[in-house]
Amino acid sequence: MKINPIYYYRLALAGFFGLFVLLMLWNTVLAPSTHFPVALVLLVAVTPLLLPMRGLLDRKPRSCAWAAYVSLIYFLHGSAEAYVNADERLYASLEVLLSLMLFFGSAFYVRLVGK
Repeated sequence: MKINPIYYYRLALAGFFGLFVLLMLWNTVLAPSTHFPVALVLLVAVTPLLLPMRGLLDRKPRSCAWAAYVSLIYFLHGSAEAYVNADERLYASLEVLLSLMLFFGSAFYVRLVGK
């Protein structure tokens, strides 16, 4: 039984857009930073996610692979934040889950589509 790569691509897209929305809401509405300007926090938090976005939407395997690599940054951030900050543990756990969805979806998509 062969699994269609489109399912992994959809998993990657769900993780990507979920992570994007989570980061935007977390840093603006849910728990904005009191030490740094919101624009600076958004610039640092969201920019790495936007780098492979165009290729990911065009289903290019190289961009999907880069999206998988970038998602590991968010996995590390979410893990550290969940361990350190008990108040925002739910958001950090959601970040870990979404980054894993992006990672595994992209990795398996590249594996099945790659030459």
